[in-house]
Amino acid sequence: MIKVSVMYPNSAEATFDIDYYCNTHVPLVVSLLGDALKAGAVDHGIAGGAPGDAPAFIAMGHLTFDSVDAFQQSFGPHAEEILGDLPNFTNVQPTIQISEIKI
Repeated sequence: MIKVSVMYPNSAEATFDIDYYCNTHVPLVVSLLGDALKAGAVDHGIAGGAPGDAPAFIAMGHLTFDSVDAFQQSFGPHAEEILGDLPNFTNVQPTIQISEIKI
């Protein structure tokens, strides 16, 4: 199993509409990726590691697939639509990481 993490870095200039992300963008992604998507989660950053520190990321979306190939085949045909929705909720360029789930 693999996890695709879409992480939105925090900064003073960053804007992010978490309600749009959770209620519109994520359901769009889920509907487009179909059965290849095994699970998903959204994290909303609230604090950093030390008291008073801002979170490193405003939000993170995590998508689980059986393999990198399964992700690429389900995402590729819809990449333009999914990525085209980003300006509707953020001005941040996300960082993407694909990880192998070990535990």
